[in-house]
Amino acid sequence: MSTGSIAYTPEQKKSGFGRVRWQIAGVLGFGQFVNYIDRVNLSVATPEIMKSFDISAAQMGVVSSAFLWTYAMLQLPIGTIIDKIGVRWVNRVGVLLWAVASFASAAAGGLGLLIVARLVLGIGEAPAVPAAWKAIGQWFPKHERGTATSVFDGSSKMANVLGVPVMAFLVSTYSWHAAFIFTGVMSLLFLALWWVLYDSPKTALAKGRLSEAEYEMIRAGGAEDEDAVTASSLHGVGYLLRRRKTWGLALGFASYTYAYYVLLTWLPGFLEKQFGVNLLKGGLYTMIIWLVAVIAQFLIAGLLMDRWIARTGHVTRVRRIVLVSSLLASLAVTGAGYVDSIAMAVVFLSIGAAGLAVSVPAGSSIVSLIAPEGYTGTMGGIVNFVANMIGISAPIITGIIVDTTGSFAGAFIFTGVVLVAGILSYTIVLGKMDRIAPPPTRQSTPSA
Repeated sequence: MSTGSIAYTPEQKKSGFGRVRWQIAGVLGFGQFVNYIDRVNLSVATPEIMKSFDISAAQMGVVSSAFLWTYAMLQLPIGTIIDKIGVRWVNRVGVLLWAVASFASAAAGGLGLLIVARLVLGIGEAPAVPAAWKAIGQWFPKHERGTATSVFDGSSKMANVLGVPVMAFLVSTYSWHAAFIFTGVMSLLFLALWWVLYDSPKTALAKGRLSEAEYEMIRAGGAEDEDAVTASSLHGVGYLLRRRKTWGLALGFASYTYAYYVLLTWLPGFLEKQFGVNLLKGGLYTMIIWLVAVIAQFLIAGLLMDRWIARTGHVTRVRRIVLVSSLLASLAVTGAGYVDSIAMAVVFLSIGAAGLAVSVPAGSSIVSLIAPEGYTGTMGGIVNFVANMIGISAPIITGIIVDTTGSFAGAFIFTGVVLVAGILSYTIVLGKMDRIAPPPTRQSTPSA
């Protein structure tokens, strides 16, 4: 596969290509914003839920991870379903379940219903990430995917920037139940927007929403063919699971997922326990941390990385440099457990969160680069499955370490070890980021 710069015709350059693809990125981004508001509400409400139900940190870790049980287990089948029937309808059903889960959480009077609601949320959110990765692969040329992924994933961090103080206000002013009612309403709003605004490129072209020039530019830039024929689901999954590149990417992305879930589920609790800040003040500190992460992600992993790739054509080298540098920066989270000043803790956590955020567009955009044509959903499902099977343990391990030691320091050190393992996976196991050959027919010999 050539990794050189893409040449466009004078007619294409003159046309400006159009902006429909960025409207799609905005829709995906808003969905991710709501998606993560659905997750951050529990982390903000954690101290109040623990008091309300009189439970330990380890028990709360189980509640926090319940969402991931169904979410992770569904990643393998949901990826192949997306490849078969498309992004649009799978997400319609999924988003409806987001709303159901949020309203059920608000109605919970004990751990039982709350855990069931989180399990339902995991089912509903299972398609979100692999569907978005597939949509970006279909809608964007290779040299724009870093920015597109930054819009998408950066919205999840904006859910922390904006969502944490809003959730903190609702929980402090009303009750923790109010936070879940709010996210239920947001989910219904996104469902309406998705239903109206999302189309595949060919459907948008047929409807007249997408110009011929923009469609051809997307295709010339290496976008995935939405009509590519896939083999049977089990055959595709089994084939990709035997590829070393799949495991290099999956384990690398898993290191980010573990560290991110530590911060997502325990950051407000850490600030309260370590420094005694109240919920509202902790929400403001959390907002600062994630705002730094969003800015770094968009500027470095979005604009800078895409321009660097477009100028040099070195798809593998640029992404690997960004990945390794960002994950090294994310190790700063380990320092937060050893400082006495909340200001220094915010500095360490901001650097660490920024490193994690920058790693995402570089890492997740690799899915559509290495997946065989027509298998981006399947590859994304595998990557997200492995990542979240490991991520499931993050809230629980953190809670156990805190209960055992009385401090978050050991939990942050363990997170650093996981991140180092991720760097090794991205560099040694993954190898060159070129497209895997499609699954062979029974008459042919599988490629290595």
